[in-house]
This record gives sequence, structure tokens and C-alpha cells, in this order.
Amino acid sequence: MADPKGFLTTPREEWPRRPVEERVRDWNEVYVPGALLPIVSAQADRCMDCGVPFCHQACPLGNLIPEWNELVSREDWRAAAERLHATNNFPEFTGRLCPAPCEAGCVLAINQPAVTIKNVECAIADRAWEEGFAPPAPPERLSGRTVAVIGSGPAGLAVAQQLTRAGHTVAVYERDDRVGGLMRYGIPEFKMEKRHLERRVEQMRAEGTKFRTSTTVGRDVDAAELRARYDAVVIATGATAWRDLAVPGRELAGIHQAMEYLPLANRVCEGDLESSPLSAAGRHVVIVGGGDTGADCLGTAVREGAASVTQLDIYGRPGDERDEGAEPWPTYPRVYRMSAAHEEAGVLRMAPTVGAGLDAGADARLFAASTVRFSGDGDGRVCALHLVGVDAGRRPVPGTERVLPVDLVLLALGFSGPERGDGLLAQLGVEVSPRGTVTRDAGFGTNVPGVFAAGDAARGQSLIVWAIAEGRAVAAAVDRHLTGAVSRLPAPIGPYDRPMTV
Repeated sequence: MADPKGFLTTPREEWPRRPVEERVRDWNEVYVPGALLPIVSAQADRCMDCGVPFCHQACPLGNLIPEWNELVSREDWRAAAERLHATNNFPEFTGRLCPAPCEAGCVLAINQPAVTIKNVECAIADRAWEEGFAPPAPPERLSGRTVAVIGSGPAGLAVAQQLTRAGHTVAVYERDDRVGGLMRYGIPEFKMEKRHLERRVEQMRAEGTKFRTSTTVGRDVDAAELRARYDAVVIATGATAWRDLAVPGRELAGIHQAMEYLPLANRVCEGDLESSPLSAAGRHVVIVGGGDTGADCLGTAVREGAASVTQLDIYGRPGDERDEGAEPWPTYPRVYRMSAAHEEAGVLRMAPTVGAGLDAGADARLFAASTVRFSGDGDGRVCALHLVGVDAGRRPVPGTERVLPVDLVLLALGFSGPERGDGLLAQLGVEVSPRGTVTRDAGFGTNVPGVFAAGDAARGQSLIVWAIAEGRAVAAAVDRHLTGAVSRLPAPIGPYDRPMTV
């Protein structure tokens, strides 16, 4: 514990964002470049080095948070990077994209603002790259065993890196033309610039991991033949089967899934397209769904120059403070949070006024709002969204019916499991649960010997930190299967572990 009084004398200070008017004119990350390092050492001093650090329990990776907080407070960046990478393959990803359940479990958060764990993590990761503390770590010798990993999202990449470093020969199959899964084409550039992803992929290539892009297993390559060629196969395709909205008018043109919209904007940033065919420029946009994917659509639409943007959330507006009765510490609470995209939409007054008793925030969100139907014009294009306010039981509230003019509707309603249309699961013969996810045993194995499942494909839609933890744990299971011995690879979670909830 570097400063025994740090949590008493130093207030919480977060990485500042660039001014709204500046950042919405580009696709760069929203934070002020270089503004994190001057504050992060003092913020690390706020860590109390608790006897029982619940941040460990709240983080599925088991990150050694008090240890690297103390090292950062002493500005020992090399040692901090070693402790951080001991439990997390990709801290520059989680430091930008994870909603930080560790901070919800911070003991200081019982009665004060939590330690800025996520910011400290990001600072260590970035400093590690700048100082050369994250060199490739190829294995000393090869085992002669081969593994195919299907999917290159965070779970697939974590599996691949762990097994490659253990000496196995790993090939990652990705259906898109670039590696990264939803981190590549789902996460907007303003949340995480893809240079961070490219840098890590190049590290993995230098370690020996092979990547096979533009290859859909089940279509371009028969999955059963792939299983016969490799000693083990890991399904890490993610949960990309999107949920739809079964209301009248859904068939109208101009209504699209979020994951039809976001990848096109990312391809513009990659230089593949001059402009997006689904650009929100000059359009009235309504986003149905109140989660992070909806917020990603919101920030993207703002940057594309939408005429207006409204995000509908079927849940009521959360409170500003944790409800200790319903969601006691150290669970992750549902509280009102202002993402960068919501701040931008609020400052620029992007949302139309709705009224009629609906809880309209100053950040383009309408809470407790449910879509009833869509109306179209004479050409079969959507022109209006009909909504109604709902109570806590999602029952319509009389007198709250409203109509929003709309040219572009984006559905961000989450995902139910891996897609089934490519034939992958059927060709392998793996069993699927009623939820649509791949079933597996206590050792992460499916009903097919030598075939394992990692990440959202088996767990269901979850957080990036859980995906990386899954990848590390599955890698240990595969290593045991290949060697017939106890694995030296860490297994931070089991297949049935879940986040701390009430």
C-alpha cells in the first residue's frame, strides 16, 4: 500500500474526454491523448490494499489489482505490466471496452467513489507497448499437437495465444477478411482504435499463431474434415444470432439490425468504403435497445451527421446511486451511466422532444418505452415508429402513446447464441441447448470428443472480460486433453461460473 491515506486525501479523477464538438468530427478515441498518465499514479494510490480484495472476485480474470496499483503508484511500469499480463492477455482491450465490474466490487465503493481500476489498467497496457514490455513470447519447443480455433474474437484470440505459448500449433479461422470478430467490425473506432487490435495480432503472429481469414468453417471448409485434421477444435464463434422485433411493419425498408449497420461504418474507417450504404447522414434515426450496442449505434449516427437520434430503452431510468436493497455491494448495479455517445447526443441536442409523461433524458434516451409498430410511406419505406410508455412490468401505460418520425431504424436487442446457417454446428454434431448455445461439460468439452467451446458461443452474450477468461480457461482444458497431464496454463473460471448477482 503506497499511500495509506490516499483514499482519504485523493478524489476520484477519470481519464478526461475530448470536447464533444471536437471529437464528433472524427473517429478517433474520445479521450484526451496523453492525459491519463499524469493522473493515474495518484489514482492508484487510492487503492486500500484490502485484506480481502473483492475486485478480484468481481473480475472473472482474477486480475491482481492491488498489486499493480501499488506498482503504478511507485511508477514501476515494467513490474506492473508483468503482473497485469499474468492474468489478462489483452488489457488494452478490457481497459477500453470492459464496463469494469471490478470497480463495482471495489471495497472503497461501499461508501466512496471506487478506485479507477479500468483507467489504471489501460495506462499500464499502453505504457507496456510504448516501453517494449510486451514482446512476443514464442514457445521454446513445439509439442507436435495441432489446434483449430474457429472465431477470432476475444475468446478465440485468448485460446490461441495461450495454446501457442504452450507449444501447440494453432490456426485461427475467421470468416471476415480481418481478425478480431466483433472487436473489429462491431466496436466503433471511437471506442477502440483498431491499431490496438492490429498490434496484438502481430504479436500473436510473431509467436507462431496462424490466421486463416475469409474462411467460413461449415461453408468454405467442412467442419467434420477440419476436426479430422486437427488434434482439437475450439468453437469460439461468439453469439452473433441477433434478436429481432416481431411487430407490425417490421418488413418495411429502412429497418436494420445494429450489426448490419455498425460493420459498414467500421469498413469506412478501415478504408474499404468511401461512405456507408446505411449512413445516418441527414436521417432521423431511432435505435431500439438500451444497451451498449445501441450506444455504439448512437455515437456512430452522430458522427455520420444524423438529423436526429433517439434511443429507446424498455427499462425505466435507473437511479443515480446503487439500490442497496435490490443490488447490494459488491454486485454490479444497474445505475444511470452516461457513455461518451450519450453525452455527445445530449450536448448536440440530437433527440426530438417527446413528452407525454415519457421519461426523456437529456442524452437522446427514452426510458420505459416500447415499440408498438412501424408505419411506412407509399414506397414501402419506414417513416414512423409508434411507441408507448410501459410500467415496471412492461405493461402499456394509457395516454403515453407517441409517434416518432424516422428514416432509419436500428435494432439493438442483443444476441441469442451462435448462428446456425453456416452448417458448422451440424457438421461437427455438437449439441445445442434450448437457449441456442453450445452445451459443454465441466471440462469445457462438447459431446464430440476433442471439440471444445469457448466464450459467448457457449456462455451466451456476455462481457469482453468474461470472453478472455473463458479463452484462458478453455486453453487449459485443451492443453490437458492434448498432453494427458495437468496443465500449467491458468484456468480462472469454470464453465458454469456466473457474475455476482443478487
